[in-house]
Amino acid sequence: MKKDIHPKYKEVVFLDTSSDHKFLTRSTMTSKETIKLEDGKTYPLIKIEVSSASHPFYTGKKMFVDTAGRVEKFNRRYKKK
Repeated sequence: MKKDIHPKYKEVVFLDTSSDHKFLTRSTMTSKETIKLEDGKTYPLIKIEVSSASHPFYTGKKMFVDTAGRVEKFNRRYKKK
């Protein structure tokens, strides 16, 4: 197996911005933002819009997720000329 071809696998914190729920896990994702948890250690912070803490399937609550104009962008791009 070739050496040094795989990304670094380390602990990161994911923050669900819609519910302010955060959880520590391992990932290859990186970020310049950091967060200090209750254990006193500093971890890279990855912000996400939807997680199991805010997804309607898991919570049973309806929620509007802002698509940031994705539908309009799609319609402009593929509009018949």
